Amino acid sequence: MPTKRHGRVKHLLRQSKAKVITRTPFTIQLLYETQEYIQPVTLGVDAGSNAIGLSATTEKEELYAAEVRLRTDITENLSTRREFRRARRNRKTRYRQPRFLNRVHRKKKGWLAPSIESKIHTHLKAAADVCAILPISRITVETASFDLQKIKNPDITGAEYQQDEQLNFWNVREYVLFRDAHACQGRKGCKNHILNVHHIESRKIGGNAPNNLITLCENCHNAYHAGKLKLSLKRGPSFRYAAFMGIMRWAFYNRLKDIHPNVGFTYGYITKNTRIRSGLAKEHAVDARCISGNAAAVPSEDRYLRKAVRTRNRQIHKASVKKGGYRKLNQASKFVFGYQLFDKVRMPDGQEGFVFGRRASGYFDIRALDGTKLSAGIYYKNLTPLEKRRSLLTGKESDRAFPAPPIEAGATCAKT
Repeated sequence: MPTKRHGRVKHLLRQSKAKVITRTPFTIQLLYETQEYIQPVTLGVDAGSNAIGLSATTEKEELYAAEVRLRTDITENLSTRREFRRARRNRKTRYRQPRFLNRVHRKKKGWLAPSIESKIHTHLKAAADVCAILPISRITVETASFDLQKIKNPDITGAEYQQDEQLNFWNVREYVLFRDAHACQGRKGCKNHILNVHHIESRKIGGNAPNNLITLCENCHNAYHAGKLKLSLKRGPSFRYAAFMGIMRWAFYNRLKDIHPNVGFTYGYITKNTRIRSGLAKEHAVDARCISGNAAAVPSEDRYLRKAVRTRNRQIHKASVKKGGYRKLNQASKFVFGYQLFDKVRMPDGQEGFVFGRRASGYFDIRALDGTKLSAGIYYKNLTPLEKRRSLLTGKESDRAFPAPPIEAGATCAKT
């Protein structure tokens, strides 16, 4: 259980009766046998597609509060990899026969897309990290399901659920042309009968959804891509986040049972009702506190911000080709002057940040987790290493809203 006896913690560390487990949040483990005095601690998890809210509470106080930001670059990275792979095979093995039945995921039951799998893994890791430093007695998760057909058409009923908007159309292109009445949507009065289907957002990140496609004549299409024509195009509403929640809700709930034996769930309308009756603000960590069942608990003074980052970059070379057919290496050395990417450091002025960029000259780019630049170029000898990088970086949510206490503040004694 957490303790506020900071002097006691200091003496235990000096006498080698305890060791530091994590620095943020500051957690120690006792190295001698002692009796356990613990209270029931409930962990509330506000699952989401972009951010997760976490709150560990007892009946009286909140022990841990954090917001975890998930990765949103998985789809773009996979599209880039596919682009490079196809270009490489076209250069190297132009006559290679296409293969379609050698995909491993086709043989796996319960396979999920990599973008969804990554977010579920981050959900599980964030919950497991809390269970590692606190005696969690129960985990409560908020699950949500969305009726996408009902969102698109509130009046839908019965058999209409089986009759989508693209019914009786051969493909998406034919449907988009029919929807736009086979007329150019760029400039009025276009008389060019050669029509193209244009992606409002690039196909790389926007996909081939009908709300991301629009009909343009060939002249307008070429002029737009050449920068000679300006169009205010905005794609329709995207339901990718609602679709993600519908897919991951039970997969996350079932896998969470492998981490903790006592797992329950609640629903969004219950959380909203609890938050409004308690007069609380709409935040991920606050929702997680309501989900834990102890909305009246005294909020924690420290609130942490965690961010999932890429652990490795497997792209070996840059896409651009130099003179002589030379391709520059894309991967930097793992250690540059002893520092890895995303290592946590302290600058001479006392600010703590993360290494977001390293240069061979020894000048690094230091930023906060929210992307705020603390120093665009500071020499590595002026930095003090604090923590090695992890797949989930941890820092303060906001130094202005939540003043950073000394290291000893918020010390936590984990049970042996």
